[in-house]
Amino acid sequence: MAKVGVVLSGCGVFDGSEIHEAVITLLALDRAGAEVIMAAPDVELEVVDHYSGKASGEKRNVLVESARIARGKIIPLSELGADDIDALIFPGGFGAAKNLCDFAVKGTDATAIPEVARIVREVHKAGKPIAAICIAPAILAAVFEGGGFSPRITIGTDEETAAALGGMGAEHVSCPVEEFVVDEEQKLVTTPAYMLGEHVRDVATGIEKCVAEVLRMAGS
Repeated sequence: MAKVGVVLSGCGVFDGSEIHEAVITLLALDRAGAEVIMAAPDVELEVVDHYSGKASGEKRNVLVESARIARGKIIPLSELGADDIDALIFPGGFGAAKNLCDFAVKGTDATAIPEVARIVREVHKAGKPIAAICIAPAILAAVFEGGGFSPRITIGTDEETAAALGGMGAEHVSCPVEEFVVDEEQKLVTTPAYMLGEHVRDVATGIEKCVAEVLRMAGS
Protein backbone atom coordinates (compact mmCIF):
# COMPACT_ATOMS: atom_id res chain seq x y z
CA MET A 1 0.00 0.00 0.00
CA ALA A 2 1.45 3.33 -1.08
CA LYS A 3 1.86 6.18 1.39
CA VAL A 4 1.12 9.54 -0.18
CA GLY A 5 1.77 12.96 1.28
CA VAL A 6 -0.88 15.56 0.44
CA VAL A 7 0.21 19.13 1.15
CA LEU A 8 -2.57 21.63 1.81
CA SER A 9 -2.38 25.42 1.80
CA GLY A 10 -5.41 26.44 3.82
CA CYS A 11 -9.15 26.01 3.30
CA GLY A 12 -10.85 27.74 0.37
CA VAL A 13 -10.06 28.56 -3.22
CA PHE A 14 -9.18 32.25 -2.77
CA ASP A 15 -6.74 31.97 0.15
CA GLY A 16 -6.00 28.26 0.58
CA SER A 17 -6.52 24.84 -0.95
CA GLU A 18 -9.35 24.49 -3.47
CA ILE A 19 -11.70 22.26 -1.52
CA HIS A 20 -13.11 20.29 -4.46
CA GLU A 21 -9.61 19.54 -5.72
CA ALA A 22 -8.41 18.47 -2.28
CA VAL A 23 -11.41 16.22 -1.63
CA ILE A 24 -11.30 14.63 -5.09
CA THR A 25 -7.60 13.91 -4.55
CA LEU A 26 -8.26 12.31 -1.17
CA LEU A 27 -11.18 10.29 -2.52
CA ALA A 28 -9.14 8.98 -5.45
CA LEU A 29 -6.31 7.97 -3.12
CA ASP A 30 -8.68 6.28 -0.70
CA ARG A 31 -10.43 4.36 -3.47
CA ALA A 32 -7.03 3.13 -4.65
CA GLY A 33 -6.20 1.90 -1.14
CA ALA A 34 -3.40 4.40 -0.54
CA GLU A 35 -2.51 5.64 2.92
CA VAL A 36 -2.61 9.43 3.09
CA ILE A 37 -0.49 11.68 5.27
CA MET A 38 -1.79 15.25 5.15
CA ALA A 39 0.52 18.11 5.99
CA ALA A 40 0.59 21.91 5.85
CA PRO A 41 3.10 24.59 6.78
CA ASP A 42 2.67 26.30 10.14
CA VAL A 43 2.57 29.84 8.72
CA GLU A 44 0.09 32.71 8.52
CA LEU A 45 -2.28 33.44 5.65
CA GLU A 46 -4.27 36.53 4.72
CA VAL A 47 -7.97 35.71 4.82
CA VAL A 48 -10.30 36.34 1.90
CA ASP A 49 -14.06 36.56 2.47
CA HIS A 50 -15.25 33.91 0.03
CA TYR A 51 -18.71 35.48 -0.18
CA SER A 52 -17.57 38.96 -1.21
CA GLY A 53 -14.27 37.89 -2.75
CA LYS A 54 -12.49 40.66 -0.83
CA ALA A 55 -9.65 40.49 1.68
CA SER A 56 -11.03 40.62 5.22
CA GLY A 57 -7.90 42.05 6.83
CA GLU A 58 -7.81 39.02 9.12
CA LYS A 59 -4.92 36.57 9.41
CA ARG A 60 -5.17 32.87 10.18
CA ASN A 61 -2.83 29.89 10.30
CA VAL A 62 -2.38 27.68 7.22
CA LEU A 63 -2.00 24.50 9.28
CA VAL A 64 -5.07 25.26 11.39
CA GLU A 65 -7.20 26.12 8.36
CA SER A 66 -6.00 23.03 6.46
CA ALA A 67 -7.08 20.89 9.41
CA ARG A 68 -10.68 21.69 8.42
CA ILE A 69 -10.25 19.69 5.21
CA ALA A 70 -8.17 17.01 6.95
CA ARG A 71 -10.81 16.57 9.67
CA GLY A 72 -8.07 17.34 12.18
CA LYS A 73 -5.76 14.56 11.00
CA ILE A 74 -2.81 16.61 9.77
CA ILE A 75 0.82 17.27 10.68
CA PRO A 76 3.10 20.30 10.32
CA LEU A 77 4.94 20.10 7.02
CA SER A 78 8.20 20.34 8.95
CA GLU A 79 7.51 16.82 10.29
CA LEU A 80 7.07 15.23 6.84
CA GLY A 81 10.09 13.68 5.16
CA ALA A 82 10.71 11.82 1.93
CA ASP A 83 11.30 8.60 3.88
CA ASP A 84 7.72 8.80 5.21
CA ILE A 85 6.00 8.68 1.82
CA ASP A 86 6.10 7.07 -1.63
CA ALA A 87 4.67 10.09 -3.46
CA LEU A 88 3.73 13.73 -2.90
CA ILE A 89 0.68 15.67 -4.15
CA PHE A 90 -0.15 19.39 -4.07
CA PRO A 91 -3.83 20.27 -4.66
CA GLY A 92 -4.43 23.70 -6.16
CA GLY A 93 -6.24 26.77 -4.98
CA PHE A 94 -4.82 30.28 -4.71
CA GLY A 95 -3.14 29.28 -1.44
CA ALA A 96 -0.69 27.18 -3.44
CA ALA A 97 0.47 30.36 -5.18
CA LYS A 98 0.28 32.59 -2.08
CA ASN A 99 1.05 30.46 0.98
CA LEU A 100 3.27 27.67 -0.40
CA CYS A 101 5.13 29.93 -2.82
CA ASP A 102 4.81 33.59 -3.85
CA PHE A 103 4.00 33.10 -7.53
CA ALA A 104 0.77 35.10 -7.12
CA VAL A 105 2.81 38.16 -6.14
CA LYS A 106 6.20 37.75 -7.80
CA GLY A 107 5.45 35.78 -10.96
CA THR A 108 8.67 34.68 -12.65
CA ASP A 109 10.68 35.75 -9.59
CA ALA A 110 8.72 33.39 -7.34
CA THR A 111 10.29 31.17 -4.71
CA ALA A 112 8.72 28.43 -2.60
CA ILE A 113 8.66 28.77 1.18
CA PRO A 114 11.53 26.83 2.80
CA GLU A 115 9.52 23.83 4.06
CA VAL A 116 7.85 23.34 0.68
CA ALA A 117 11.15 23.63 -1.20
CA ARG A 118 12.71 21.14 1.20
CA ILE A 119 10.08 18.42 0.85
CA VAL A 120 9.90 18.80 -2.94
CA ARG A 121 13.67 18.48 -3.28
CA GLU A 122 13.82 15.55 -0.86
CA VAL A 123 11.10 13.60 -2.66
CA HIS A 124 12.56 14.40 -6.08
CA LYS A 125 16.06 13.38 -4.98
CA ALA A 126 14.64 10.10 -3.69
CA GLY A 127 13.23 9.39 -7.15
CA LYS A 128 9.62 9.45 -5.95
CA PRO A 129 6.76 11.00 -7.95
CA ILE A 130 5.29 14.44 -7.32
CA ALA A 131 1.92 15.68 -8.57
CA ALA A 132 0.67 19.26 -8.71
CA ILE A 133 -2.88 20.29 -9.53
CA CYS A 134 -4.35 23.51 -10.94
CA ILE A 135 -1.97 26.43 -10.14
CA ALA A 136 0.26 24.27 -7.90
CA PRO A 137 2.68 23.43 -10.78
CA ALA A 138 4.01 26.95 -10.14
CA ILE A 139 5.54 25.48 -6.97
CA LEU A 140 7.50 22.97 -9.04
CA ALA A 141 8.69 25.67 -11.44
CA ALA A 142 9.83 27.81 -8.50
CA VAL A 143 11.66 24.98 -6.72
CA PHE A 144 13.36 23.58 -9.81
CA GLU A 145 14.27 26.89 -11.45
CA GLY A 146 17.98 26.81 -12.16
CA GLY A 147 18.11 23.12 -11.29
CA GLY A 148 19.68 22.05 -14.57
CA PHE A 149 16.51 20.77 -16.21
CA SER A 150 13.16 22.09 -17.42
CA PRO A 151 10.24 20.44 -15.62
CA ARG A 152 7.49 19.45 -18.07
CA ILE A 153 4.24 20.69 -16.55
CA THR A 154 0.78 22.07 -17.35
CA ILE A 155 -1.72 24.54 -15.96
CA GLY A 156 -4.04 23.99 -18.93
CA THR A 157 -4.17 26.59 -21.71
CA ASP A 158 -3.88 30.00 -20.02
CA GLU A 159 -1.24 31.76 -22.11
CA GLU A 160 -0.19 34.37 -19.54
CA THR A 161 0.38 31.86 -16.74
CA ALA A 162 2.05 29.43 -19.12
CA ALA A 163 4.43 32.17 -20.26
CA ALA A 164 5.29 32.98 -16.64
CA LEU A 165 6.11 29.34 -15.96
CA GLY A 166 8.22 29.28 -19.11
CA GLY A 167 10.05 32.35 -17.83
CA MET A 168 10.97 30.31 -14.75
CA GLY A 169 12.57 27.62 -16.91
CA ALA A 170 9.67 25.17 -17.06
CA GLU A 171 8.38 23.56 -20.24
CA HIS A 172 4.64 24.21 -20.38
CA VAL A 173 2.41 21.76 -22.25
CA SER A 174 -1.17 22.71 -23.13
CA CYS A 175 -3.61 20.16 -21.74
CA PRO A 176 -7.41 19.74 -21.57
CA VAL A 177 -9.05 19.63 -18.14
CA GLU A 178 -9.82 15.91 -18.28
CA GLU A 179 -6.19 14.94 -18.94
CA PHE A 180 -2.75 15.27 -17.36
CA VAL A 181 0.88 15.80 -18.36
CA VAL A 182 3.72 13.54 -17.30
CA ASP A 183 7.41 14.28 -17.05
CA GLU A 184 8.61 10.68 -16.98
CA GLU A 185 12.25 11.54 -16.39
CA GLN A 186 11.61 13.80 -13.40
CA LYS A 187 8.53 11.85 -12.20
CA LEU A 188 6.21 14.87 -12.24
CA VAL A 189 2.47 14.70 -12.97
CA THR A 190 0.29 17.78 -13.43
CA THR A 191 -3.35 18.45 -14.38
CA PRO A 192 -5.23 21.75 -14.99
CA ALA A 193 -8.33 21.22 -12.80
CA TYR A 194 -9.99 24.57 -12.08
CA MET A 195 -7.36 26.53 -13.99
CA LEU A 196 -9.39 25.35 -16.98
CA GLY A 197 -12.48 23.40 -15.93
CA GLU A 198 -15.95 24.82 -15.32
CA HIS A 199 -17.58 21.68 -13.95
CA VAL A 200 -16.53 19.56 -10.99
CA ARG A 201 -17.11 16.40 -13.07
CA ASP A 202 -14.44 17.46 -15.56
CA VAL A 203 -12.02 18.50 -12.83
CA ALA A 204 -12.60 15.14 -11.11
CA THR A 205 -11.75 13.19 -14.25
CA GLY A 206 -8.38 14.89 -14.64
CA ILE A 207 -7.47 14.62 -10.97
CA GLU A 208 -8.44 10.95 -10.80
CA LYS A 209 -6.23 10.20 -13.80
CA CYS A 210 -3.41 12.25 -12.25
CA VAL A 211 -3.64 10.32 -8.98
CA ALA A 212 -3.70 6.98 -10.80
CA GLU A 213 -0.55 7.94 -12.68
CA VAL A 214 1.23 9.02 -9.49
CA LEU A 215 0.40 5.71 -7.86
CA ARG A 216 1.61 3.85 -10.94
CA MET A 217 4.91 5.70 -10.75
CA ALA A 218 5.12 4.95 -7.03
CA GLY A 219 4.81 1.24 -7.83
CA SER A 220 1.43 0.85 -6.17
